[in-house]
Amino acid sequence: MRFNLTIFLLFLYFLNAQGQSNPLVSRDSMAQQRWVNLTYEKMTLEEKLGQLFMVSVASNQDKASIEKIKSLIKTEKIGGLIFSKGGPVQQAKLTNKFQSYSDLPLLVGMDAEWGLAMRLDSTYAFPWNMTLGAIKDNAIVEKVGKQIGKHAKRMGVHINFAPDIDINTNPQNPIIGNRSFGEDKYNVAEKGVAFMQGMESAGVLSSGKHFPGHGDTSVDSHLTLPTINFTKERLDSVELYPYKQLIKAGLSSVMVAHLNVPSLEIKKNLPSSLSEQIITGILKEKLKFKGLVFTDALNMKGVSTQGKKGDVELAAFMAGNDILLMPTEVQAAKEKLIKAYNKGKFSENRLAYSVKKILLAKYKVGLHKYKPIVTKNLYKDLNTLEDDLIYEEAIENAITVVKNKFYLMGIKKLENKKIAYIKFGDADHKPFLNELNKFAKVIPIQGNDVATLKKKLKPYNLVIIGHHRSNDTPWKAYSLTTKEKNILQEISKERGSNVILSVFTKPYALLNLDLSFIDGVIVGYQNSKVAQEKTAQVLFGAIAAKGKLPVSANTTLPVNSGVELKSLKRLGYSIPERVGLSSSKLAEVDKLVQNGLDSLMFPGAQVLIARKGKVIFNKGYGKPTYKSNEKITPNHIYDLASVTKILATLPMVMKMEQEGKIKLNNTFQELIPAYADTEIKNVTVLKALSHYGRLPAWIAFYVSTLDKKRKPSKEFYREQKLPGFSIKVADNLYLTDAYKDSIYNRIGRQDLKSNRYRYSDVSYYVMKKYVEDTYGKGLDELASDFIYKPIGAFQTGYNPLKNHSKKEIVPSEEDTYYRYQTVQGYVHDMGAAMQGGVGGHAGLFSNANDVAKIMQMYLQNGYYGGDRYLDSRTVKKFNTCYFCDKNVRRGVGFDKPQLEKSGPTCGCVSRKSFGHSGFTGTYTWADPEEEIVYVFLSNRTYPTASNTLLVKSGLRTRIQKAIYDAIIN
Repeated sequence: MRFNLTIFLLFLYFLNAQGQSNPLVSRDSMAQQRWVNLTYEKMTLEEKLGQLFMVSVASNQDKASIEKIKSLIKTEKIGGLIFSKGGPVQQAKLTNKFQSYSDLPLLVGMDAEWGLAMRLDSTYAFPWNMTLGAIKDNAIVEKVGKQIGKHAKRMGVHINFAPDIDINTNPQNPIIGNRSFGEDKYNVAEKGVAFMQGMESAGVLSSGKHFPGHGDTSVDSHLTLPTINFTKERLDSVELYPYKQLIKAGLSSVMVAHLNVPSLEIKKNLPSSLSEQIITGILKEKLKFKGLVFTDALNMKGVSTQGKKGDVELAAFMAGNDILLMPTEVQAAKEKLIKAYNKGKFSENRLAYSVKKILLAKYKVGLHKYKPIVTKNLYKDLNTLEDDLIYEEAIENAITVVKNKFYLMGIKKLENKKIAYIKFGDADHKPFLNELNKFAKVIPIQGNDVATLKKKLKPYNLVIIGHHRSNDTPWKAYSLTTKEKNILQEISKERGSNVILSVFTKPYALLNLDLSFIDGVIVGYQNSKVAQEKTAQVLFGAIAAKGKLPVSANTTLPVNSGVELKSLKRLGYSIPERVGLSSSKLAEVDKLVQNGLDSLMFPGAQVLIARKGKVIFNKGYGKPTYKSNEKITPNHIYDLASVTKILATLPMVMKMEQEGKIKLNNTFQELIPAYADTEIKNVTVLKALSHYGRLPAWIAFYVSTLDKKRKPSKEFYREQKLPGFSIKVADNLYLTDAYKDSIYNRIGRQDLKSNRYRYSDVSYYVMKKYVEDTYGKGLDELASDFIYKPIGAFQTGYNPLKNHSKKEIVPSEEDTYYRYQTVQGYVHDMGAAMQGGVGGHAGLFSNANDVAKIMQMYLQNGYYGGDRYLDSRTVKKFNTCYFCDKNVRRGVGFDKPQLEKSGPTCGCVSRKSFGHSGFTGTYTWADPEEEIVYVFLSNRTYPTASNTLLVKSGLRTRIQKAIYDAIIN
């Protein structure tokens, strides 16, 4: 019996006229139908029947199994393959080989619901459907679907058996769970449509599964036949709802599950995959689905026990399936189909209906112009930066705060927090803990019993518990152990609002937990590195919380629960492209720093780059010294030298100015009355901090305290702390307390210089004294209480040996002229050292991450982490160049871009930008227009301060230029 092309085209027109177009028909339908019809007419019966079979193969199979597939292709003329486990290159090569054996190109399928990583090693794993179900913005889900489609297409895969649109209303479902978008039919449908459209836009066919709905089962159809006991009405209104919506949107295929559904099939225990009433009656006729119909895998126990060899395949075809997926006995099945055809059990029209749909699908995916897979760069193409961007965006939008009593999250008032972390679960927790510690000091606590934990937790007023379960597959265990539940209950009952539970697995982990005593609960859905890091960022308000629960997770947490949290404008952490910078171009930074190391400009360095509120580059380079074994990390602490001016003294002066305690036109004699009869008495705060006050650059106070041998004089120093000698300058070196007044007396005796513009440290001695006299506290304590502790800059402060070991602190110099020892943990600047390590101009230690936090606060006009530290008016006032017309580029305290060709920047920053550099080899700059913060820390003064290679090379500003060159568009 020949199938007439005209009749077939009229049939397609009729379908379109009925409002249900065939999703397999492409725009060039005439050319498509011509190819389909001509191809069909040339085929023998055996070849036509062969098209119905899609056989399972794995690239990691043995040679005998591979040969068997080869035989099926050549002798049985099978129409397709579904790939399983293995590796991408092996699969690509095998696909090419199998395609070369087939007269008609094979339709290649895969189960790649969350990407090729569901089956293949060395490929990308995107978020599971349950995670995607928590996202409100469906456009993000569409992006994920498209990227998965791009990967599949690159692998020569034509149909991905996704999305899973089961409505998971049974938490005990052993096979669906995380594979479902959730239990809300509307959300499942929306996410399913978005995922499908994304994947189809990449040129890969979609498949809705598992029809008519596998979400409310408690057994695995791989092992037995599950029963669905719902009424027709319930199935129609709930389980079938997503199918209706996806069919309207152009779903390419449907996979029919192996389910016993008594309300839809009168035959007892007949699997839905073999039910004509379900497939033909409901799917095709009632739902008017015109695309391909696949059986679920026919080797599953839910169906494979039905009849003798080949009976299941014949029954499946007779029920209305087009493609028989993973048949156990192709030859036997094909023989039974031939016999059935010859006996008239099904007609040529019925056969043509399925085979021509298969051919239509092959045409749509380009198999009429088949090209082999190119294996070059395959790994690279399947693991791209674009994948990371999409994954990160999806995770950020999925994280769900489900309980936030007393506004516990985002965590504020860091100065009052002592935070402990307890790990639950058997999976990795380090990314979470490491990320938490970027915001505050978070101490891991361990204990084998509740009593031990309670004792260890006494010093802490906030406990974060992380429940970490395997992220390998969506079927891994997710529950808390009995012991963990007991610990959670006991600790939370005692501590109440001081406990936050962070869940890094499916929300069902919260089932059967008493959450009444826990005031903070957040769901990260997966235990991937990104999910852990982003959850930590949500906890501290670096990013917003936007997700909603896709399922009911507790009696108190129904589906769609979710507390939205706004960002507190704390620095977050991401990758360059998220903020419009090019990763490849930023590689130039690595080259430049390495050049600095190779040229012996410094033994080690840190470089941090942030843009639009996100740190996207934070690296350590080199070593603390040229002879060190250890490497510099982002956690090492550096002597900031003059960067102290804008990170310690200046914020205190700005605070005082807006409080009315100091004015820019105040003179030195108004600040320190003892200067009334000095030449410096009329120098104003404005001119002094703008370096326009004619003050000396610096004063070598230490020289007058040396003896004739240029060693610390016994008149001024002792080797141990004694009454009257308490100012510690270095190890075993204590300066007399009386020298403090000598410093300020000597400043008062200074003559003003002839040059109007002269960079000077002297004004910061004066500012420090005035600040300390006004508040009655040391600058170190004042700055810490005002800025560092509240902002979460816990690695920042004076005299770091109080809180850090020496090995954490990078040495500054081998001092051969004053202290005669390695300067490590003590301020390099001599004048600051003689003030007990606390200078207004120097003495501050920090790492790049903390420096960036303070600079970001400035960039945000005084606001950071949910609190306002300075008025925007104040920041603007101090970030103004008042003497630019005098050719003085400086702001009030801040350095500003050069007015001519050379200067402190690359020349590529905006006029609004500001920053400072330090003698030890430090530099930081912020640009409000481009929202960039840049930090460079080094110890170029080690082993000797006479090494000026860094300064002469302009390396710091060359790195700055590389950052601006990396801006996309």
